[in-house]
Amino acid sequence: MSRTDLLSEFWLDRWLPSWMKPYTRLARWDRPIGILLLLYPGLWGLALASTSLIPLKEVLLFVIGTILMRGAGCTYNDLVDHKFDARVSRTATRPLPSGEITHPQAIIFLIIHLFLAAFILFSFSTSAIQIGFVVLILVALYPWMKRITYWPQAFLGLTFNWGVLLGWAALNGQISIIPFLFYSAGFFWTLCYDTIYAHQDREDDLLLGLKSTAITLGDKTRPVLSLFFLLMILFLIAGGIKADLKWSYHLVVALVILHALWQLKKLNINDSSSCLQLFKANHWIGLIIFIGIILGKK
Repeated sequence: MSRTDLLSEFWLDRWLPSWMKPYTRLARWDRPIGILLLLYPGLWGLALASTSLIPLKEVLLFVIGTILMRGAGCTYNDLVDHKFDARVSRTATRPLPSGEITHPQAIIFLIIHLFLAAFILFSFSTSAIQIGFVVLILVALYPWMKRITYWPQAFLGLTFNWGVLLGWAALNGQISIIPFLFYSAGFFWTLCYDTIYAHQDREDDLLLGLKSTAITLGDKTRPVLSLFFLLMILFLIAGGIKADLKWSYHLVVALVILHALWQLKKLNINDSSSCLQLFKANHWIGLIIFIGIILGKK
């Protein structure tokens, strides 16, 4: 059965001219889950570094910067993977493999995103700027990992949670063990949700010769993800203790545990639709942790 990961109707399309619509899909604006999963670690970092209320200016800059970097990352990923995407039903209708957008147009779109994101980055502290440039190396390497290793999800974990360090440095001007503990928690969290996501493409990846944790773990996915979720929780607890967060934070972590247990119970690696829904549900974990940090600081 043919399937696609593009929405048949995207609400923003009602107000956009027709020539812009393929670009919103290239940047994945029609699928905000990726923006949320990238944004929450940055918000964790800002919340951890704040002495009182999180500065609204930094929150807005992080939201805009996340949208830009998500768009840049997706565009770059599609430029690298367009030949593979054209051979997979879920991705064949994307703007690049379908021919709605040409390669030169996508490259210009990518450059615009990076330029605007850099403009935001240079408004932060020197250490935050340095951290921001380091993550560009990870972003550039990530699309190639599925050709090299069965653990590209681990590389995504290193990339997607960089915002914790950036958010902390943007307000503190320096780094400490605290954001690294939450970065480690985010790393294992990403391993969990992106492995679940990868099970949608397991058969196609095997045919194309691509690699993923979904392939290497197979039927062992549930017990291994149980371990990853446990490590995520342990790092969240350690981070909360090191940051001297109050009891309310640890109470919220209990909700994260319940959500992780629910995911493990519901997981069916042979049901693509179920895997997608569980993947999307992970935005609740990001939000719960963010709220927990705020409550724990009071």
